[in-house]
Amino acid sequence: MRRLNRKKTLNLVKELDAFPKVPESYVETSASGGTVSLIAFTTMALLTIMEFSVYQDTWMKYEYEVDKDFSSKLRINIDITVAMKCQYVGADVLDLAETMVASADGLIYEPVIFELSPQQKEWQRMLQLIQSRLQEEHSLQDVIFKSAFKSSSTALPPREDDLSQSPDACRIRGHLNVNKVAGNFHITVGKAIPHPRGHAHLAALVNHDSYNFSHRIDHLSFGEVVPGIINPLDGTEKIAIDHNQMFQYFITVVPTKLQTYKISAETHQFSVTERERIINHAAGSHGVSGIFMKYDLSSLMVTVTEEHMPFWQFFVRLCGIVGGIFSTTGSL
Repeated sequence: MRRLNRKKTLNLVKELDAFPKVPESYVETSASGGTVSLIAFTTMALLTIMEFSVYQDTWMKYEYEVDKDFSSKLRINIDITVAMKCQYVGADVLDLAETMVASADGLIYEPVIFELSPQQKEWQRMLQLIQSRLQEEHSLQDVIFKSAFKSSSTALPPREDDLSQSPDACRIRGHLNVNKVAGNFHITVGKAIPHPRGHAHLAALVNHDSYNFSHRIDHLSFGEVVPGIINPLDGTEKIAIDHNQMFQYFITVVPTKLQTYKISAETHQFSVTERERIINHAAGSHGVSGIFMKYDLSSLMVTVTEEHMPFWQFFVRLCGIVGGIFSTTGSL
């Protein structure tokens, strides 16, 4: 009785077979069929290799939301060289809350030679080349995000030539923690002193002929420092053509969460526009000689996440390739 039921079950399953087998005696091969089969297998192999390369690759996903963190501090990372001696210049930050952050809170003044060594010039040339390519090819920023922490350091290399020449410039480097509101970081003549209405610089003690705000920005970033990330002003060099010259940078800072398979960091991206002019009160061009970086924060936060194709999606796409080619060649 059990054998009879089992036989009926097998017969029922056979009736449901959607892939009946044709006896070999009824199958006839041909040269045209072999050619089509060869093309089909070659196409399948190529498409499978291409699909596997897509599966191995990753891409960056951008999401936007309102930044709700207003209480934390904003870190400004600075490495700027000014073509004046350190005793003649002062750097500090004044924000919209009338809070002054003095450079003594985190910046180092280092006497250096403004002219770069041959190795440093090559470093600057490569950095400027990358900056020009980034302006043309925005997709390269994704490559930089994914290569963060794997790239070599983007910091200015030390001098390799003779250091007997006397320093003629001042390298201001370090970081400052400021309020998360719009502010103005500036480098101008004289050291900063507190003032009831803000602050002032002791510029009267400096000879006017020694004013020279030619400068080089080796690094400027906001938030956590991420090795391998190149910021918009890195490698910028400006040469002053007059003693009374003002350089202005208007910066919009965007809070950014970076999450890749290598790192997870909370940093900031920024965009910048530049302006420079000669101070001439007689001609109506008023102001103070120096370097001024006016920054403002965006209300939006960007989350940059590195994503990868899941295995199930790769498997489904692979089945679609194989099945589609089999069906097409079968029709042919």
